[in-house]
Amino acid sequence: MNLPLCDDRLEALGQWAEQVLTTHDLHIAPASADASFRRYFRIHQGNKTYIAMDAPPDKEDVRPFVKVAGLLQDAGVHVPQVVAQDIDNGYLLLTDLGTQTFLDVLTEQNADELYASAIDALIKWQLVSQAGVLPEYDEALLRREVSLFPDWYIAKHLQVELTEAQKDSLEKMVALIIKNNLAQASVFVHRDYMPRNLMISTPNPGVLDFQDAVYGPISYDVASLFRDAFISWSESRVIDWVVRYWQRARQAGLPVPEDFGQFYRDVEWMGLQRHLKVLGIFARINYRDGKPKYLADTPRFIQYVRQVGERYDELRPLIKLLDQLEGRVPSVGYTF
Repeated sequence: MNLPLCDDRLEALGQWAEQVLTTHDLHIAPASADASFRRYFRIHQGNKTYIAMDAPPDKEDVRPFVKVAGLLQDAGVHVPQVVAQDIDNGYLLLTDLGTQTFLDVLTEQNADELYASAIDALIKWQLVSQAGVLPEYDEALLRREVSLFPDWYIAKHLQVELTEAQKDSLEKMVALIIKNNLAQASVFVHRDYMPRNLMISTPNPGVLDFQDAVYGPISYDVASLFRDAFISWSESRVIDWVVRYWQRARQAGLPVPEDFGQFYRDVEWMGLQRHLKVLGIFARINYRDGKPKYLADTPRFIQYVRQVGERYDELRPLIKLLDQLEGRVPSVGYTF
């Protein structure tokens, strides 16, 4: 067995893979890491490759990954197959979907084709939705996620203590956003359906990072696909893609609003919940987990928040709060 710079868990993972694949002739190399405590390694066995997931059981649980992988496979979505599993130690051996993500290859020229395949896979996933199978994306979870914004982005990253008036204003905005989110029809939600988690494969796309899937607002995965953490598109192009999804979803019988304007509003307000959450997550990943690279993308999410907040009069206080946090207006004596 040929290992990269080793630690105890990696050595144990390698030994387990040798037992599963009944060979000592393995080469193991880092494949990727994500924003969690999970690590991924590519295992070479001759001309064949596998992906090994290392998820420390005191920090991660691999059982949701196994469960959701089965749901996606049953829906006809291309996902890694679980070749072997050691639940107690947090190890999974998976089929390898390749090395190129959509994010790696997206261009102005191929974006329509790639996003069309992503829309098709998303609709397959949503069509098999059933209540009671996955955790509910309920008010408590939505609020817990949004709380990352004041707790980590504002307090920890910006080092700002909100006034009582600012706290009250933010709470009113959060209540409005979540009210819209919860009024939407519910389906299976991948929860991180974006180009970085979609692989160039046959068939396209190969879908990864689905272990946090829930049952919740139908617009969520649409918002995360087109308002991405790592790549931005023009408003006109995003609207065009959302229209294509909406048309396909209606044809498939999914519970989207009959009026596209209402659906696009839902996408934007759902995206707003996600944007605030991600701002908090990126700050937490930096200060708690020592992974600073994600902070570089926070301006993209601030811009997303501004685009939505400036479009709807009800959300103007959120823009005023951002103005204060960024020093564009004084906070003392400012009326919300």
